[in-house]
Amino acid sequence: MTTSTEKSYFDLHIIGLGYLNRIREVKPKKGDAFLACDIAALNGPSDDVSYVRFDTRVSGSEAQHLVRRCIDAVEAEKKVMIGFRLGDLWTDTFTYSKGKRAGEQGVSLKARLLFVSWIKVDGKLVYKAEPKPTDGDERDAEVPATSTPAEPQSAAPEPSGPAAVADDEAAADASALAVAESF
Repeated sequence: MTTSTEKSYFDLHIIGLGYLNRIREVKPKKGDAFLACDIAALNGPSDDVSYVRFDTRVSGSEAQHLVRRCIDAVEAEKKVMIGFRLGDLWTDTFTYSKGKRAGEQGVSLKARLLFVSWIKVDGKLVYKAEPKPTDGDERDAEVPATSTPAEPQSAAPEPSGPAAVADDEAAADASALAVAESF
């Protein structure tokens, strides 16, 4: 019998889709600087969506690279929607210092952004992560895989005009939900 000195962990991950906001470099008084962003995650029924805001620390070099690529689009106030996986959720309490809620207690949901599965800017798919092979996939490596990530989204014509904006956003949210469910 062998004994292992490796630590084991219980992971709690949140998988969803949401809008990327407030990308910034945080420089704490103690410790190293890190990349952070907010995610307004979609929640609830598709015909009555609500949003849950997560303040995230971007972890992992690939996630950092992808979020940094979105800085210009977020600053230009484009709608940047991502499929994501968060880990290490915790809450942080604070006191509002200004505004109509000044002096009241608030709660912020914080997490680490571990993985970005896809990115859409103004409804157009600009990135989709390649599926990672699993142990079972290595046996099937001789069979070539085909990938057409942007075809389903580009099949429908784009509506135009102010009346179509709300429908376009709802359609983007619905198609993003379908894409997220495929992961």
